[in-house]
Amino acid sequence: MLKFFKGIGYLEAFSAIALFFFAMPMKYIFNDPIWVTHIGRAHGALFVLYMVLVYILKDKYNWSWKIFLIFFVASIIPGGTIWADKRLIEGKRYNS
Repeated sequence: MLKFFKGIGYLEAFSAIALFFFAMPMKYIFNDPIWVTHIGRAHGALFVLYMVLVYILKDKYNWSWKIFLIFFVASIIPGGTIWADKRLIEGKRYNS
C-alpha cells in the first residue's frame, strides 16, 4: 500500500509541476487553454486520490495528526509529496 501511495505522490507532484510550468504558460502566453483542461483534470484526480490515501493510511498505520498534516500540506506545495515521501516514508519516520 505504501508503494502505491508513493507512486501516486510522485504522479501528483509531476502533474502539479506540469500544470504550473507547462499548461499555464501555454494558456496565458500562447493562448492555448486545452492543456490546462486536460492536465488540470488529471492533477485534480491525483490530488483527490492522494488525499484519500493519506486518510486511509493514517488509520492503517496509526499515524499521528502531525504526520497527517505534514502529508496534507506537502500535497499543496508543488513537488511537496516527493519531499514528504523521502522524509517520512523512506526515512521510516511515519510512526512518530
